Amino acid sequence: MKALVTGGGGFLGRYIVEQLLERGDMVTVFARGEYPELEKIGVTLVRGDLQDDGAVTQVCAGMDVVFHTAAKPGIWGAWDSFYAPNVTGTQHIITACRVQRVPRLVFTSSPSVIFNNAPQEGCDESVPYPATYENFYSHTKALAEQMVVQANSEELLTVTLRPHLIWGPRDAHLLPRLIDRARSGKLVQVGDGTNNVDITYVEDAARAHLLAADALQPGSPVAGSIYFISQDAPVNLWDWIYNLLNRLAIPRIKHRISLRVARAIGVAMEWAYRTFHLSGEPKMTRFLASELAMSHYYDISRAKRDFDYQPQFSMEAALEKTLAYLR
Repeated sequence: MKALVTGGGGFLGRYIVEQLLERGDMVTVFARGEYPELEKIGVTLVRGDLQDDGAVTQVCAGMDVVFHTAAKPGIWGAWDSFYAPNVTGTQHIITACRVQRVPRLVFTSSPSVIFNNAPQEGCDESVPYPATYENFYSHTKALAEQMVVQANSEELLTVTLRPHLIWGPRDAHLLPRLIDRARSGKLVQVGDGTNNVDITYVEDAARAHLLAADALQPGSPVAGSIYFISQDAPVNLWDWIYNLLNRLAIPRIKHRISLRVARAIGVAMEWAYRTFHLSGEPKMTRFLASELAMSHYYDISRAKRDFDYQPQFSMEAALEKTLAYLR
């Protein structure tokens, strides 16, 4: 199979690339950066930007499937900085697939597209999009997700996956930032510490993409569908964080604040960053406060049923592999 992976040099994308290569597929990566380590393992690397519709159309030529993982993540930034790559970039991918007659498109989304600032416990894919969003990433990913679902047709079969809080070896964002804050004494527990969340080990998240792509056939229930992906084992967020820090010999978090206080701080910080055009991102936002204090875990029975997704790693096995990398 000839597969294109957008963002193949990123965290999730690279694991998808490696799993495709392991089973003998031919892989092309479309990315903005240079990744000589990918070329060394047999990947065709094409440098380009999702904003360049001509480049996107050209790289899709001859592909059997496109895995669209590239996106701008984050909790803060200008609307255009999220809209351009996440929405316009996705539209370019859809158009290119149609022009080049690519039969399958697998899109990486996020459960945050349905987060409505309330606890979500065991939700399935029927939960609607909220009326408003508290961050541009979730909003633009929701717009892109809807475009992908609507693009599904006999000529272009599409599927959307929503892996939740991906973590594991080579993570350059989620765990490193958490650990850095803890080591510097700046990590604060938000809420009462009883919230449960889904987290997804990166190798299982990647495997889910391959399973979904293989099941994406005419007449399959996978075509045009959306799926939550996780380890199917929600964790108590703060117990999990405390265990991680303890295993890394990092002192325990000393300070706690309520969700109400954290959201008030988020309101103030968001106002200051918008008003004074401050660089970087606020240490607290309304969205981040809610994510840290509320439960958010999801029902993955649909993925189990439609393309036989089952996590291959237990939470402890995944943690051991990750700790070895972090150390």
